[in-house]
Amino acid sequence: MSTTSTSSRAGLGYSVLLTIGMIVVVGSALGFQHIGGYIPCALCLEQRQPYYYGIPVAIVAALSAIAGLPSWITRGLLIIAGLMMVVGGGIGVYHAGVEWHFWEGPTTCSTTASSMTQNAGNLLSELSTIKGPSCTEAALRVLGLSMAGWNVIASVILAAIAFVGAKKAA
Repeated sequence: MSTTSTSSRAGLGYSVLLTIGMIVVVGSALGFQHIGGYIPCALCLEQRQPYYYGIPVAIVAALSAIAGLPSWITRGLLIIAGLMMVVGGGIGVYHAGVEWHFWEGPTTCSTTASSMTQNAGNLLSELSTIKGPSCTEAALRVLGLSMAGWNVIASVILAAIAFVGAKKAA
């Protein structure tokens, strides 16, 4: 077996694993929001951005490995996706620090969360007035970590997968 096909398979495997991991993480956040009823704060929404951009990059990395493109393309895309996860982890650290009151949060974080109207006539007028919950209070803690803390762990693991994949795809 040639080293090109071995590195291509490694790039494909890590790209697919990274894509699935990112989908599971952001899908869980969306599930907590839409099924569990947890309204995300401004920083929660910000933490999702690296996933929204990273998933397509990881998919393109997998497609480049499938297409047999030069390995530097797959490696480069994995590195970009990994850097996105580092950014996501950084946002998570910042958000967790805000929740633990280590530092102030952004001014975009409100202090109250109101529920959505049940009256369709008031819906449009309320869309501009509804704000998410405060970024300073964790809506849920599991094993002592808020969702921001768990995002840091997930982001570090996904970044490691991306960077190891980039090295193995060489």
